[in-house]
Amino acid sequence: MQGTVSTFDPDTRSGTLLLDDGSELAFGADAFDRSGLRQLRLGQRLSIESGPDSEVHRVGIPGIR
Repeated sequence: MQGTVSTFDPDTRSGTLLLDDGSELAFGADAFDRSGLRQLRLGQRLSIESGPDSEVHRVGIPGIR
């Protein structure tokens, strides 16, 4: 699944993504920390990995692991 960064707070390392179907999905600091990224910018395209509970497990740059 993929989405676009809608909000990102560098202090809390959490934000929301606008998914391709128009819905919003929040991600927490743990998902950002697992990405290995240092920051995000609004409008940046991200891939999303969800756990079995449908919670965002990891965000990342599409095509880069």
